[in-house]
Amino acid sequence: DSAGIAEGFRSNGKFLRSALARLTPSDVVQWVESEGVDTKIELTGKIFPVSDRAVDVRNAILDRLKRSPDVLIRNKAGVTNVECVEGNFRVSTPEKQWSAKKLILASGGKSYPGCGTTGDGYQWAIDLGHTLVPTAPALTPLVSPEQWVKDLSGLSIDPCLVGVFEKSDLPRISAKNFSKLAITSSRSSLLFTHFGCSGPAAMNVSREFAYRPQGNLTLVVDFLPDENLDSLRNWLLLMENQAKVAQSALAGKVPSRLLHLLVQRAGIAQDQRLAEIKRLSLQKLLGLLKGCPVAIEGVRGYKKAEVTAGGVNLKEVNSQSMESKICSGLYFAGEILDLDGPIGGFNFQSAFSTGYLAGLSI
Repeated sequence: DSAGIAEGFRSNGKFLRSALARLTPSDVVQWVESEGVDTKIELTGKIFPVSDRAVDVRNAILDRLKRSPDVLIRNKAGVTNVECVEGNFRVSTPEKQWSAKKLILASGGKSYPGCGTTGDGYQWAIDLGHTLVPTAPALTPLVSPEQWVKDLSGLSIDPCLVGVFEKSDLPRISAKNFSKLAITSSRSSLLFTHFGCSGPAAMNVSREFAYRPQGNLTLVVDFLPDENLDSLRNWLLLMENQAKVAQSALAGKVPSRLLHLLVQRAGIAQDQRLAEIKRLSLQKLLGLLKGCPVAIEGVRGYKKAEVTAGGVNLKEVNSQSMESKICSGLYFAGEILDLDGPIGGFNFQSAFSTGYLAGLSI
């Protein structure tokens, strides 16, 4: 719902309340369906076209616009400059110059530059008097130098809990304070890749590594977020498990490829029975299952980012109308603003709602 969407944007979520009140998530679904695009709700709660084709939503929007006599769509006319002269906005393209009393900047961020979102709008906003919160790629895969991570390429763990921690805090992490001590955390699926980590869990926390590429940060993964550490230890100490090797006793709890590597990292022989494993080695294995540190050296950048963090400072925009507080007649919508939320439709909803409110305000 609208409150849940706003919450996903952390402290900036309050800025979205007015826009979300005017166009709610259910409003978007109803509108898309009214334009002939059937939708479905997946097990994750995400809503997709029944066709699984995003282009069907885009085409529905364009078809709606084409039917309106008041709308002119100009393709293949890249904007080269935006300025305001004596209360009139002038938008320049290679072919001609357009003038208007009011203007909405909805040019996106820097993510996926192949789509044309190369960050041009930020400079136009600056030229029109605005300041920017520094930008960084968000919802982007993580790059790890660790070979064991790359050896697991293609393996997905769902669910798991990941957190971003200061390296100095690593000795203090426990099951009880994991989320509280973490700078940020996410519970979802994690995908190991040939370069590091991807999947919603990793991508949801990537902005921290993007903003602090040389920072003292570590990714920590709880591969069994639904398992209590004490219960897991007691399970391994059961008499009927003592004659088993660790991989047999833990079979079904985590994938065998992952378990094989964690047993190895704990210094335990693959054929060593639980009864023969030293207490410290068993504790290390449990620690890796419930809080495995993963070194991260960076992110994949804007080319692979689903959204751009940072942007036009929200303090300079009226949340009730999306109009600039600095330049009368100028409005903002979407990712050009300092708004970035988690994976799951949050950023789409933000763009739809702020765009809708800006349009109504004009």
